[in-house]
Amino acid sequence: MSSSTPAATTALVPIVRAQLLGPQWPTLDPFLFCAHHDDAYPAGNAAFGPAVPIEDRQIGSDFSGKDGWSMYHGDTVPGFPGHPHRGFETVTLVRKGLIDHADSLGAAARFGGGDVQWVTAGKGIQHSEMFPLLNATEPNPLELFQIWLNLPARNKMVEPHFTMLWNERIPRLQHRDAEGRLTTVTVVAGALPGADAPLSPPPESWASQPEADVAIWTLHLEPGARWTLPAATGQGTRRMLYYFVGNGLAVGPQAIRGHAALEVVASQDWELVNTGTTAVECLLLQGRPIGEPVAQYGPFVMNTQQEIMQAMQDYRRTQFGGWPWPESDPVHGPAPRRFARYPGQTEDEVPSPVDAVGGKSGA
Repeated sequence: MSSSTPAATTALVPIVRAQLLGPQWPTLDPFLFCAHHDDAYPAGNAAFGPAVPIEDRQIGSDFSGKDGWSMYHGDTVPGFPGHPHRGFETVTLVRKGLIDHADSLGAAARFGGGDVQWVTAGKGIQHSEMFPLLNATEPNPLELFQIWLNLPARNKMVEPHFTMLWNERIPRLQHRDAEGRLTTVTVVAGALPGADAPLSPPPESWASQPEADVAIWTLHLEPGARWTLPAATGQGTRRMLYYFVGNGLAVGPQAIRGHAALEVVASQDWELVNTGTTAVECLLLQGRPIGEPVAQYGPFVMNTQQEIMQAMQDYRRTQFGGWPWPESDPVHGPAPRRFARYPGQTEDEVPSPVDAVGGKSGA
């Protein structure tokens, strides 16, 4: 399949554009960034890092994928030590493994196995996301999506906000077609007919505006399964379907030849068919574009270069509230216990009922 195909000229063709998947997946406004991390980490050591030599890696910036995994910016534990954000939101959907979160608000969390963390950076936040390898005798696989959702200009300087969406509470649609084959749709954001009411996104999020028509779904289709992707409800909504697992997918009349980011005509229903011999998995991101200029410098996303310069000056001056942790890469102990401690609170929120940690979510 070519890296790009011409735009569709008729709604009878479902795919507007197809692009190959790389380390970072192409996105459409209002989304800024989408990365799929799939690391086959080995057993862990006493410090929750890999129990194998790492001296041959570029420690501090290891994106090599050597032996099926990377250290990223971690030097002992893989992950991303404390770093700043301003002007957008991060949505982290963990399919396998565990992540330890800490931030400048004083919030802390350990989450995984289908949980979703949603952070509105707003006027500024620092956070760390570390991948502790808790199992000392078995591999520690980790799989996650990191998604950046833009904020409109009016909300770029709102107060930062941290929240957890626990796997047990995330709505799911399970659909059996006429042949009894199952499709499961996990609804992180956005309403889907047939699923329970969606969870509430952060209050200042673009996703909290009804007219924004934001949806974040994952799809799992058994071999041979058929399911109709319903048309978006909003005017001007754009939709990207990332096909990243499986060996056969058709979208309406179009057969998809390989894993790809597919911009799909959002104003029409399209039947999805798993035409292969293994399960198909997709991620769907959709929304009405914010339609504003985007100025970005690393972890800062504003509307103008002047605002970017101001963000850099503010961070140098204030550190976005400082860092209340004794190290830049906090890890929350050896127990594989999922929890969240919100800013200003001393009691932990835990999922209920508690299920097995580290397993793969339904989609």
